[in-house]
Amino acid sequence: MLKKAFVARDPGRLRLRFAGRAVLGIGLAVTVCGLAGHSLVAAITGGLAALLALFTVTDPGVRGQAVTTALLPAVGFPVLALAALLHDHPVARDAAFLAVMGAGVYARRWGPRGHSLGVFAFMAFFTTQFLHTLPGQLPELYSAVALSLLSSSAVRFGLWCYERRLTPPAVPAPAGGTGLARVTTRQAVQAVAGGAVALMAGQFLSDQRWYWAVGAAWWVFVNTASRGETLVRGFRRVLGTLIGIPVGLAVVVPLHGAPGPTALVVALGVFGIFYTAAVSYTWMMLSVTVMAGALYGSLGVLDPDLLALRLSETAVGALGAMLAVLCVLPVTTHATTDAWIQRALRCVHACTEEGAARLSGSATADPAPRVAELEALLGRVRLSLAPLVHPLSPLRARRARAGHVLALLDDCAREVRGLATVAADPEASHDDRLAAACWRVESAVEALTAPERPAVAAVTAGLPAYPAATEPALAHLHGLERALAEMAAPLHAPPRAPLVPA
Repeated sequence: MLKKAFVARDPGRLRLRFAGRAVLGIGLAVTVCGLAGHSLVAAITGGLAALLALFTVTDPGVRGQAVTTALLPAVGFPVLALAALLHDHPVARDAAFLAVMGAGVYARRWGPRGHSLGVFAFMAFFTTQFLHTLPGQLPELYSAVALSLLSSSAVRFGLWCYERRLTPPAVPAPAGGTGLARVTTRQAVQAVAGGAVALMAGQFLSDQRWYWAVGAAWWVFVNTASRGETLVRGFRRVLGTLIGIPVGLAVVVPLHGAPGPTALVVALGVFGIFYTAAVSYTWMMLSVTVMAGALYGSLGVLDPDLLALRLSETAVGALGAMLAVLCVLPVTTHATTDAWIQRALRCVHACTEEGAARLSGSATADPAPRVAELEALLGRVRLSLAPLVHPLSPLRARRARAGHVLALLDDCAREVRGLATVAADPEASHDDRLAAACWRVESAVEALTAPERPAVAAVTAGLPAYPAATEPALAHLHGLERALAEMAAPLHAPPRAPLVPA
């Protein structure tokens, strides 16, 4: 796990730049709040707002990111006011918290922007519970949030906007459907149910820190689309918190709230959150726990009992989310994974078609956007299959089969990238056999994605016993054909042994 988090490949050093910019942006935000004369509570609120803006705003282009960041106060300020006004009305406060939670998950249907605004709204309510915000503090908090968003935006879109030199990433569209058939609708209902369980259990453990349980339930739902993904994420959240508590005690307690060292620990925690988020949710949660311990230390309320309570609240919150996804309108891992795999396979065919057309002389054909889309879809396939390929999964045969599918999809992506590279070469020659090979790729994809899937032999029947190709484009297409043919066996498993557990 340590190797995965800190030795994982970082092409273009994007994770390093992402984390470094976060430390700079949040540091500037807190500094500006301090220079403006804001209190420690307001500075913490502003710093959290900057963290959320830098972490959750993930629109594909810089322009879209700027628009979403500008919209954050539009949802955050009313929620801050609502939470503060309901501070002394527990029943109404709890109902409002759950409503904000459900709306935040429901908003995911509008893509990255809806996701970002939903997260910001929920965390605005959560922050008021964390800091015990009262209505009289709202003007100062509004000012701190506005200053912090402006400061972090100056870093993100001005001083260090490395995305301007990058091709905007492809973002797969969310699953469709209407009503309760739509994943976001079902998850919104699950989030409210899981949040209600977490809220009641959290208040049973503590009438002062109950919100940690609701927060844990919320974050278990973020970036998940099936019950398997949610279960794995809940486990990793608890594990990261469990590891982070002794680390936090060892690092934060000896500081006795000293401003300089505490700020350094918070900065390291922020760096860890941003640097490890893409590769290890466990290590990200460890960083969150250490950072939260440092913030509590700066407020003068940190002690071992508090961190132990946080672990308990996290555990019951994660449990509430897990119960909800298992019992309330469950979205099966098998259905989710199958849908993403089919989309990836269709994209493989589209990439092949564009590449072959480019080699045939078409001036408008361009496989590059399709290749980027395929990379994004494979990321979703890996996330969906995470429950099955997890090292602790007891389903060894299915784990091996899922790992085989992932390996073959990676092979497909490699061959498609190679084909796109060849197609981009103006000197590349067109081989008459390309059309036949593309037709076989299309037939294999259709067989693999058909509702009534044929036997494995039907997928491989059209493949000739050809020798190794010397022409680069044809060699990539032959490799693609082989990978698709080999994928038939694990994808067409018998009904009693599905690819992933339902």
